[in-house]
Amino acid sequence: MRDLQRPGRSAVMAMNGICATSHPIAAEAAVDILKRGGTAMDAAIAGAVLLGLCEPQSTGIGGDCFALVSPAGCDDVLAFNGSGTAPAAADAADLRNKGLATIPLHSVHAVTLPGAVDMFCTLSERFGKLGLDVSLAPAIHYAEAGVPIAQRVAFDLAREAKVLQGASRRHYLHDDAVPVLGSIFRAPGQAEVLRRIARDGRDAFYSGEIAEDMVTSLNAVGGAHTMDDFADVSGMETTPVSGTYKASELVEHPPNGQGATAILLLNILKHFDIAGMDPLGAERVHIEAEAAKLAYDARNRFIADPDHTTRLDHLLAPDTAAKLAALIDPNKAMTAPATLGEAVHKDTVYITVVDKDRMAVSLIYSIFHGLGSGIASEKFGILFQNRGAGFTLQEGHPNELKGGKRPMHTIIPGMLRRDGRVEMPFGVMGGQYQPNGHARFLSNMVDFGMDPQSAIDAPRSFTDGGRLKVERGYSDKVRQTLADMGHDIEVPDVPIGGAQAIRIHQNGVLEGASDPRKDGCAIGY
Repeated sequence: MRDLQRPGRSAVMAMNGICATSHPIAAEAAVDILKRGGTAMDAAIAGAVLLGLCEPQSTGIGGDCFALVSPAGCDDVLAFNGSGTAPAAADAADLRNKGLATIPLHSVHAVTLPGAVDMFCTLSERFGKLGLDVSLAPAIHYAEAGVPIAQRVAFDLAREAKVLQGASRRHYLHDDAVPVLGSIFRAPGQAEVLRRIARDGRDAFYSGEIAEDMVTSLNAVGGAHTMDDFADVSGMETTPVSGTYKASELVEHPPNGQGATAILLLNILKHFDIAGMDPLGAERVHIEAEAAKLAYDARNRFIADPDHTTRLDHLLAPDTAAKLAALIDPNKAMTAPATLGEAVHKDTVYITVVDKDRMAVSLIYSIFHGLGSGIASEKFGILFQNRGAGFTLQEGHPNELKGGKRPMHTIIPGMLRRDGRVEMPFGVMGGQYQPNGHARFLSNMVDFGMDPQSAIDAPRSFTDGGRLKVERGYSDKVRQTLADMGHDIEVPDVPIGGAQAIRIHQNGVLEGASDPRKDGCAIGY
């Protein structure tokens, strides 16, 4: 329990249902759907799509999603991949011939096909009760009426709006000025798109006038995207991967997501007495940073499109973790292993919902970097993700850019089971940080007895690009000790990640937690 005399958030306790996400308007819309008799999936779709209007810098219908779902009445966890592929004509060799070593973040070459709408339609049909039109109604309303710009959104837009180009400046800026705190963001073009999807389903988005608007806009800036590419978009159900950390089982989305990286990281940490360390001390930060360097290096070597990831068993094997753990010097930082140039990002939204029947949904939804590619469709203002920057141009690499392939994805939903019982859907936003965030969140609870809200609130650190980012919540003494170990220390301007979780207690009580690093909250009833 938190110290009630210090600033902080109390957990949200409820019996019937909870939504936890990064914007209160989206959380409230999801709970309204639950109160109308909708399932957790009806509510999660409503909240997620609305987040594209509440946090347009982080997500939208031009992006992708992944979901883990535990249906009502069981403890199974199902995985759904709503990530799009590169257009059929895409080829790394073409970009190498142009002298490129990486895919430019804000170019049309980084635009993969948007997979989220297809997956929302699939999930609504399979797990929903009220219908897609009901789930999309809140987003349609707010796209037309507008959403006030919240504090974290204003902070992000001020940093990221410079990437907007062409039609996106008309759709996402106010008379070419960056929207500020309290100003109103409207998206009437997206309202029309969502209205057509509500009426006609996925085909309204992937064919006809809306698809023509997207294809024409992409082709105008050199894209190789075709109407056939959009018509062929199809998500898939897949099999989760999992690993144990003490008494908890961590269930993750499989490749092309990076969930296996979190399991590998925890498997490495098992070889150290994390529980015997100061939770906010330098020793823990150091060991975690060294383990992350090794786990992320393995990720960069092996994780790719599901049909091209061939070493998944190796990543998850205890022997692999043992060999990597043996490389860690408890007193000295190693040189960060070389990465392969895949882009990383900081912006994503996450939503989790549990309903009265205890269906649990863990869903993450993104356009990759802040404001994605910066390219939007001319008529409807659909902002395209730059997820293709997650490919490598290295010839022969499993994650090499090729038409029809899905890139390595940073977004990962999570789910915890204990003794076979689904206990907690959760997620940690923050691009490349996410596997480290999953491991830190779980370790905070398992090793140090923190409740979910405290585990989210606790300060974070992350080794990224050869520098160790250490949030202001750590002391100067800790930072100096880490520097003495050889770490290049940085206090980041932007908070590291954001998280939400819902614990399902054995007595049926639901406990929601949401990260103060974002604008959101948990709401229950």
